[in-house]
Amino acid sequence: MPTTSVQLYSVRDAVADDLDGAVARLAEIGLEHVEPYAFHERTAEYRRAFAATGLTAPSGHAPVLGSDTPEAIFDAAAALAMTTVIDPFVPAEHWQTADQVAELAERVNHLSTLATERGLEFGYHNHQWELSTHIGGRHALEVFVGHLAPEVVLEVDTYWAGVGGADAPALLRALGDRVRLIHVKDGTLDGDVSAQQPAGSGEVDVRGVLAAAPQATRVIEFDAYAGDVFEGIAQSLAWLKENDR
Repeated sequence: MPTTSVQLYSVRDAVADDLDGAVARLAEIGLEHVEPYAFHERTAEYRRAFAATGLTAPSGHAPVLGSDTPEAIFDAAAALAMTTVIDPFVPAEHWQTADQVAELAERVNHLSTLATERGLEFGYHNHQWELSTHIGGRHALEVFVGHLAPEVVLEVDTYWAGVGGADAPALLRALGDRVRLIHVKDGTLDGDVSAQQPAGSGEVDVRGVLAAAPQATRVIEFDAYAGDVFEGIAQSLAWLKENDR
């Protein structure tokens, strides 16, 4: 089975209340890896929690593109022994024209050089608007990728890609090995996050997604969940262990 992780945003309320306890509970579920968010704000706490549980964070999310001190974020990632830093969010209004997308890619390429100096990879995570917006007959995300330096990586959120109107497996095949990680989540493709479900129980072609990106780390995520989100994560992990060969 490929490497599996979980985005800690899924359990953000538990992390806010008790970071150590939340990480420990994920370890009890059987996860070995996590993907923290805003890790540069709580680096020492994450180091403590990882030391106590044996969990590692191969990747993490942080708002690098909007930061005045991106070097500090990359230094925090290195301190947590990460290999990949992902910026998870650039608002839809910045994806409307070819010039905007080219300018964004130029910024990403520059930041990637700072990451490389610290032994890290840097990349981007999509939402729906990078796919629902078309520029010259192509998804804005595809235009963006055309401007990226070879070392820049992607984390494709396969749920949001589907909500944005893309064929997620086809998109993954087109992007190829640049895709280092995928967000694995399921639910209805109308974008109603309150209807998200454990992997394999919604409208997302999760099997097709996994087959299209065999090289990518699988990162379980829930933007929202009607039940106990730790139980939802456990169900997704069990489904992946059974179906992701």
